Amino acid sequence: MKQYLIIFFACAMSHLLFAQDALPFFDPNKIEEEEKYQFKVEYRVEAGFTQHWQHSLKKNKADMYLNGARLGMTFDFMLPKRFSVQTGLLYTVTYGTNSQSFGITDAEESYAHGDNLTNRVTEHWFAVPIRAYYNIHVWKKLNLMLYTGPQLMIGLAQYNNVKNNMPPQQTAFCQAMNIPTEPYDRYKEKELYPVNIQWGVGMGIEWDCFRLYGGYDFGLNNQVRNKVVSNQHLWEWSWYVSFAYKLPIK
Repeated sequence: MKQYLIIFFACAMSHLLFAQDALPFFDPNKIEEEEKYQFKVEYRVEAGFTQHWQHSLKKNKADMYLNGARLGMTFDFMLPKRFSVQTGLLYTVTYGTNSQSFGITDAEESYAHGDNLTNRVTEHWFAVPIRAYYNIHVWKKLNLMLYTGPQLMIGLAQYNNVKNNMPPQQTAFCQAMNIPTEPYDRYKEKELYPVNIQWGVGMGIEWDCFRLYGGYDFGLNNQVRNKVVSNQHLWEWSWYVSFAYKLPIK
């Protein structure tokens, strides 16, 4: 009986070793590489598309979608067990438009007649992400990335090139309510706070020195600084798709 058990065990082990050699996802050096871990920093440049969404839950400020680009440099601090922490500095510029009606008697009727303000907004931001990454090895140099963490958005400027399409009576009404009817900077006029704290989640793929990934950042703080009404709120969320390249720096 013992001989049969030894033969069975030997056959099972040889079959397991053969199966591991045949599987493309099996990396025989994985354990050895983890034991030889050394701390390092990876430097990347990236560029991509982004869309920002300024929205109010109670619709007391008109929603706006702003499309644009982001580019900059990131630094990945490599940790054991395929974890890493990323930070960096990214510049983002976006542009969007919307229309608002301020009818004295009927706002919907005023909007139908074209009596409105057209907001044409250009945003300039610096973004500082602090992301926790986890890499899942898939095949050869292909990895799947999952990440989450906060991001600090620092507003440089937010120009609103307002176009006034309203008659004098409605214009006077808006000005009495401290609603801008001429071009202005929303930060300099203290309409909005120049800081947006976000929490983001995302995923992507990595092949050798190249990364393609996307994510969504949720704005956590109310952007309205100078409230026209007491319950006025405005949040800014964003999503993006970016391409990154790892620089050959050691």
